[in-house]
Amino acid sequence: MKNIVLKDGRTAILRRAIKEDAEEMLKYMDTIATESDFLTFEQGELKLTVKKQQASIENNLMESKLFIIVMVEDKIIGNLSFSAGHRIRSRHAGEFGITVLKEYWNNGVASEMIGFMIDWAKERGVIRKINLRVRTDNPRAIHLYSKFGFKCEGILTRNFYIKEVFYDSMEMGLLLD
Repeated sequence: MKNIVLKDGRTAILRRAIKEDAEEMLKYMDTIATESDFLTFEQGELKLTVKKQQASIENNLMESKLFIIVMVEDKIIGNLSFSAGHRIRSRHAGEFGITVLKEYWNNGVASEMIGFMIDWAKERGVIRKINLRVRTDNPRAIHLYSKFGFKCEGILTRNFYIKEVFYDSMEMGLLLD
């Protein structure tokens, strides 16, 4: 657990998710699905129940996985999920996804979560590379990832299809050694 002060002065708590967060997490996911077209899912598409969300959180307690949330009071305002391979040949690399409630954009929430994840991965000593995928028309996110040292490794054309429009995505990676 880590206490953080947001750029707007509010205090938040960054911590690993626990199964008791499942119901609040479902509310959070439903909200963020309406706030940005940069996500890989739409509102109502995930079809998660509290029980399924609890199982997902518990599954992310494994050594090669990380599921963190940021809370202000009792409200989830951000989350990051990282998963590395579980086989010998792929356990050194993993991919993450990150979201923040729009009300909290530009407050340092995403930077705090990414920094936490990188430190966590380095402490493990197994994870040597972190990957992500971001739409090429999302310069704010690309700038954020670049700030942490992530590099473009390629472009996937027509990788997303949203409201009858195709979007390309950029594969980015960070080497930890």
